[in-house]
Amino acid sequence: MLLARLGVSPAELVQAAPERREVPTFREYLPVVRAAVTAGTLRAYKTYWNRIEQQWGERRMDDVKASDISALVEYVKANRVIRRNARSGRGSAENLIAAMRCIYNHAINDGYITKDENPASKVAKPRRLPTTRGAVADVRLAELNEAAASSGNDPDLDALVLRLHTETACRRGGALALRPIDLDEEQCLVRLREKGETERWQPVSPTLMHYLLQHARERGAVGDQQLLRYHNGKPVTRRRYDHLFTRLGRMLPWVATQQISAHWLRHTTLTWVERNFGYAIAQAYAGHADGSSDAGTTVRYVRAKLSEVAAALAALTGEPHPMQ
Repeated sequence: MLLARLGVSPAELVQAAPERREVPTFREYLPVVRAAVTAGTLRAYKTYWNRIEQQWGERRMDDVKASDISALVEYVKANRVIRRNARSGRGSAENLIAAMRCIYNHAINDGYITKDENPASKVAKPRRLPTTRGAVADVRLAELNEAAASSGNDPDLDALVLRLHTETACRRGGALALRPIDLDEEQCLVRLREKGETERWQPVSPTLMHYLLQHARERGAVGDQQLLRYHNGKPVTRRRYDHLFTRLGRMLPWVATQQISAHWLRHTTLTWVERNFGYAIAQAYAGHADGSSDAGTTVRYVRAKLSEVAAALAALTGEPHPMQ
């Protein structure tokens, strides 16, 4: 009766219904996703997409349920590479779910499934635990720099890398992306290009600028080429960081015990800036956009460190503490 009143026949409704595209298998669709994402996203999800293709390569994407993804999460957690800083596989679980969501978001945009049919959106990520990273004490930071500058097959490079991270609080990707054309010698600024395709100008000391320019000249980096290079002129890779902190861990046991990395230097600098110049300056120093969702992220970098808690205890009890 309703159709009659609207003047529409059942046949017209059938004809108006859009045809559904044939949903591809994961093996067929993953190359499309890999080609559509940024290099950073591909690097982050590559391992998980390979695992998905290995387990479900011939399955159609609309044949997977939320319970299937949950089961795969548990499988990946049980078969992960266990590292010293592992946290019960939470990172692997979170990354796998994020990798699945990325696949299905592209499938939605391409019209293969609808938002309501997305099984990855129905699987909750594990609650993220507070980071174990923190600011390195001044005396420890001095030990770190001294060890880097007095060991290894390229101490000049390693000392420059540590100073670059300490002064700018840049991420590893920002340091590796630095080019000679990103150096403003007159104003002592460096252009950092980091995750999320963000760019910002960061002040550096005249001393650091001098050594960056000298490094570029001596090692043949020009124009838009990568600045940080080995003696033979080849660009530095992420592996240099792994080798550097492994070596420092052998020389300084606390580095190995706490799994110190370059990102700890970011925490160290931002904590110092926040304590001395306030939260707004620390937020800008970190490159966290004002008014965006990552503005509150700065809090993770400037949380109170143990030595400050120890100082508060000493003031409360009137007794000095070893960590002061």
